[in-house]
Amino acid sequence: MIALSLAEIAEILDGELRLFGTDTEATVVDGNVDTDSREMTPGAIFVAKPGEHTDGHRFVGSAAAAGAVLAIVERPVEADITQIVVSDVIDALAAFAQAVVARVRAAGDLKVVGITGSNGKTTTKNFLARILADEGETIAPVRSYNNEVGAPLTMLRVTESTRFLVSEFGAAGAGSIARLAGLVTPDVSVVLMVGLAHAGGFGGIEATAEAKSELVTAARADGTAVLNIDDPRVWAMRDLALGRGMSVVGFGQNSGAEVRAEQLEVTASGTSCVVLAGGESAALRLKVLGAHHVSNALAAIAAARVLGVSTADAIARLETVEIAERWRMQPMGGEGVQIINDAYNASPDSMAAALRTLAQITGPDERTVAVLGAMSELGETAGDEHDRIGLLAVRLNIRRIVVVGPEARRLYLAAVGEGSWDSEAVHLPDQDAAFEYLKTELRAGDRVLVKSSNSVGLRHLGDRLGELFS
Repeated sequence: MIALSLAEIAEILDGELRLFGTDTEATVVDGNVDTDSREMTPGAIFVAKPGEHTDGHRFVGSAAAAGAVLAIVERPVEADITQIVVSDVIDALAAFAQAVVARVRAAGDLKVVGITGSNGKTTTKNFLARILADEGETIAPVRSYNNEVGAPLTMLRVTESTRFLVSEFGAAGAGSIARLAGLVTPDVSVVLMVGLAHAGGFGGIEATAEAKSELVTAARADGTAVLNIDDPRVWAMRDLALGRGMSVVGFGQNSGAEVRAEQLEVTASGTSCVVLAGGESAALRLKVLGAHHVSNALAAIAAARVLGVSTADAIARLETVEIAERWRMQPMGGEGVQIINDAYNASPDSMAAALRTLAQITGPDERTVAVLGAMSELGETAGDEHDRIGLLAVRLNIRRIVVVGPEARRLYLAAVGEGSWDSEAVHLPDQDAAFEYLKTELRAGDRVLVKSSNSVGLRHLGDRLGELFS
């Protein structure tokens, strides 16, 4: 974070400064800002966030003992640390992030990129951060820090020397992206796709599209919208962007895309294509598995080009990326049993893409095994969407379909109804039962996909299988 005095921070937060020890209003702090007392380092700032299961105010003392020098709280706490008391910690965190980014922007040439979409945000963020890192100091979220807490914490990591801030924005509901993106008014807004992920919380896919479009309306009027031309709902945001005076860059496989891909090939060692941009063409060989990641790569290349990076440089840097992120199409296991752990999250679109990838990369002498859990936050569409995935798995000729957990039982029933019987499809109650079953069921030559929503936790089952067969 940039260096600020305690008085300046209190003014930004509209809070009451309560000094401790030798601290004065002029005392300067510039440490990391976090809501986790376990992440404190000397000089850090602890944000005492109230939570569903615990309250950050309980850990102010622990944060101080670990080296924190300032706590942002909603009520004074008995602890040996200077505190700023605010009415709402989450609102204060947002104001803090907004002020810090504004100061850095005013003093230098900081460029801000915002990324949203029903799927692919984290992968695209990682791709773009890798490209931009060779151009200058780049700040991007760790993991999926894309909500009302994670996004501001990422923003607060900028310093006077930061050239690029890549922010990932998830949508908790109508207006949430507008609020978060409004803190930094992105120079470049990237919209990847509109799918059924979280559609249950929005009331349908059209409402989801409206929520994603908030990233375009929150951007700078002289900025650029990087839009997926292959998704009609995303490409419809072009009119919104142009109406605000923004430039528009389309990416995808459509012939009208300014950055597009041709000749896609998916293999067990990665995904390749030819990228066409700016009248030039170049081969791209991603180590990351899955044709769906080509779209994410195109989005990153398009955004990088807007920021002055050549297509050739962007491609060269993308080709160094080993995995998109932990638990996202992550290869595990060994030469005998090969595991693809893609269970960080799941939606109908990403589930279908992962199953297609499994079918594409499995050779004629190998066996496909899909270990599938529930897809969450689908609302009234949940039953039908689980049915569709069960049908797709059978139609892709997935040889073993292992369904885990009661919430995913409908997926299993759909697979059986489509013709996956005689132990080709099994339903198991939990991860432990699935692990015991797979220990004896899997054999050399199996290629195994593990996929579910984050809340189901099958990523941990994937880790166990990866370790077992490594």
